[in-house]
Amino acid sequence: MRRDAIKIINLLKRKKFKISFAESCTGGLLSSSITSISGSSKVFSLGLVTYSNKSKNEILKVPKMIIEKYGAVSHKCCLSMVNQLSKISKSKICVSVTGIAGPAGGSRKKPVGLVFIGIKKDNKTLINKHLFKNKGRKYIQNTSVKQSLKLVLSFLK
Repeated sequence: MRRDAIKIINLLKRKKFKISFAESCTGGLLSSSITSISGSSKVFSLGLVTYSNKSKNEILKVPKMIIEKYGAVSHKCCLSMVNQLSKISKSKICVSVTGIAGPAGGSRKKPVGLVFIGIKKDNKTLINKHLFKNKGRKYIQNTSVKQSLKLVLSFLK
C-alpha cells in the first residue's frame, strides 16, 4: 500500500495534479495512506469522511432520493459522491468510496464486503463494484484502500 501511495504522489507531482477523497466505509484510511507520506501536501487537496447519510447529503449534496431509492452503498451514490467532490475540491483526480465493512449491516442483497469505488479525472468517471471476502472490518477497509490506490495508479498512467 505504501509503495503505491509513494508512486501516486510522485506521479501527481510530476503532472502537477491534485487529488481529493470522499470516504465512507474506509473512515479516512485512504486519505491517511497518502498524507502519511512526506511531500503529500504538494498533491493532496481534500479528504472528506462522509460516513453518515446526512453528511453525504449535506456536505457532498448527494440527493436524498438517491440514498432513499438506491441506498448509500450503491453505484448511484458512489457516482454522486465523486461528482460532487470534483465540484467542491476542483482536484484533477477525485475518488469516492462507499461500502459495508461489517461485521454487521449487511443483507442478502448487499452483503458485508460490498464496496463501490469511484474515480473521476476530467470528464472520465469510473465506478467499480467489489465484493471483498468477509474477513473482518479491518480487512475490508484495507482492501478497499488498496483497490482505490490501484485504480488511481491506472488513471495516472
